[in-house]
Amino acid sequence: MSHTRVIGFHYTLTDPQGKTIDSSTDGDPMYFMEGSGQIIPGLEAVLITLKKGDKKKIDVVAENAYGEREEENVIEVPRDQLPKGDIKAGDVFHSRDGHSPPLTVVSTTDTHVTLDANHPLAGIDLTFDVEIMDVRMATQEEMEHGHAHGPQGHSHH
Repeated sequence: MSHTRVIGFHYTLTDPQGKTIDSSTDGDPMYFMEGSGQIIPGLEAVLITLKKGDKKKIDVVAENAYGEREEENVIEVPRDQLPKGDIKAGDVFHSRDGHSPPLTVVSTTDTHVTLDANHPLAGIDLTFDVEIMDVRMATQEEMEHGHAHGPQGHSHH
């Protein structure tokens, strides 16, 4: 019998300057299954020690969040290898397979485009203000699928 839990929490994510990057407080809490790799390791390590109703500020260094920035993840490609159209800095391309990280356009020239495959939050220490909304045992279906399905047990994919 499994004792894997599903934890639902609200969060507000801020960068080292205190700027809010993301927050769940206007919508549904985020749900994850322990040990499933659904959330960053530095956050999960603390969340699994909390119980329903707990509120905590969790500082996660970049290494335990989205990793350090790696310069080899910045690549220059000929413009003709990318979809046609107006490509500008800040555009994001998603791979067809859906498994590779998104590529963010850093800069463009007439012939080449510089792309960054680092996660947008790589290299940034993050702070999460969290409130635990729900702690329950994972369902059989969640165990089979390897991830949490949210409050009613249905998938939000």
